[in-house]
This record gives sequence, structure tokens and C-alpha cells, in this order.
Amino acid sequence: MQITFIGGGNMAGAIIGGLARQGGHRIHVVEHQQDKLDQLAADFGCSGGQTLPASLSANDVVVLAVKPQQLRELCLELAPRLNGALVVSIAAGIRLDALRRWLGSGRIVRVMPNTPAMVGKGVSGLYADAAIAAADRQAAEIIMRAAGLTVWLDDETGIDDITCVSGSGPAYVFYFIESMIEAALKAGFAEAQARELVLATFDGAVELARQSPLPVATLRQNVMSKGGTTERAIARFEAEGVKAAIIAGAMDCRERSIEMGQQLSQE
Repeated sequence: MQITFIGGGNMAGAIIGGLARQGGHRIHVVEHQQDKLDQLAADFGCSGGQTLPASLSANDVVVLAVKPQQLRELCLELAPRLNGALVVSIAAGIRLDALRRWLGSGRIVRVMPNTPAMVGKGVSGLYADAAIAAADRQAAEIIMRAAGLTVWLDDETGIDDITCVSGSGPAYVFYFIESMIEAALKAGFAEAQARELVLATFDGAVELARQSPLPVATLRQNVMSKGGTTERAIARFEAEGVKAAIIAGAMDCRERSIEMGQQLSQE
């Protein structure tokens, strides 16, 4: 594929890196900061420039990887150059109806990726309406699969749903890791050792959950014994409402995703 990325930030770089490892794609990056262009060219061999191409073709794929607040202006500038190219938007919040208005095209796939894409372990939710051709869905999936797992969503509201789980989810995990590292420091471990212990614990627990046929609640219970140390810790978590707070926070995240989509897609 001929793929043009508009925006050369971390998420774009993660996807480009995965595509470069796949091989067989021609990648061009439009980015205002020359140092980012130089780095992407050095790392992945892609071409680049600071201005939009004069003209695209129906065989091209354009990945919109700029901040949501910049997207309307970009789309209006891009529209007369698009010539039917497939558009893949990874900009958070912007609804399909707004993208259609701004681009003058309905050949669009929306994507919600997450930051573990930077290490090839991302999760991306994809949505396109029923009119999008199977070949276009496949092209979008190939691009996002370069950065990790892909999940097709049945409805555009699924973008808000996956935002509160996978899109923002890494921050929840990092928050828990932070807390565990602080606990390890309080217990007397040096900082480097505390980090190593906690990360290895998370890595091992995730791998066990992945390989085991048991529900994660059962895996948790298997660590506990009546009147033991783990039970004491979990009892404190329950008393402090940790699980309820995590669930409520994820729902707040979903609500904010809906609000942002409404605000950013109005014009």
C-alpha cells in the first residue's frame, strides 16, 4: 500500500514501525517538525515532508494522526486533494458524520488505538459503516494489526466503549503499578529493585491469566488463604472500594469520550 500519515507523533511512529517490520508498504509522513521527519526516515526509511501532497489517488490510504483540535482545519485543507483515497482516522473523539462533512467523502474508518502500540502490543478498536468495502476494511486492519490486536466494533458508540477499557486502560494499569512500586519502596526495597519486582509480578500475573482457563476471580482466590496475608490486603481494597472506584472511573472515561465527541464534531 501507499500510506500517507498526517502527523508524525508517537502513535504514528508506533504504527509506522510495525508497518516497516511487515515490509512491502510505501510510507510517506506529513509533519511540521523536521526533527520528527528526520528521525522517522532514519528509523524506518519512510519519505516525508512538511506540506500535504498536491494530490492523492483512490489507491492511497491516508492516516489522520493529529490532535483532535487540529482535525477540522486539516480535513478542509485535505478534501480537494483526496480524490477518493481511503481515510483512517486515529484522532480521538471525532465522529464519522463530522469527518464526512469536512472531507466530502464517506470512505473512512475510525480507529481507537492505545499506547502499547509503541511496543507492538497495542489494542485497536475499528469502526466503519456498512457501505465501506471489504477491501477497505482489510487495508485498515492490516495497518493497525502492525501495532497489535485489532477488534472490529458493531456500532460507532463502540469507540466510546473501547476507549474506557483499552484506549485509556494502560493508564489504569500504570496507576496500579505506580502504587505497587510505592508500596515496595515503603517496605524497604531500593527503587530499581522495587520497579523490577513489580513489573515482573504484573508480567507473570498477566501471562498466567492468559494461559489459564480459570476466571481471573478464581486465580485471585487461589493466591489467598483464609486468615492469610493476601486476604488481609484484598479486604483493605474492598473496604476502600478500590474495585468500585476502578469501574466507576472507567464509566466516567466513557462519558467523557461521548462528551468530547459531541463537542469536537459540532462544526
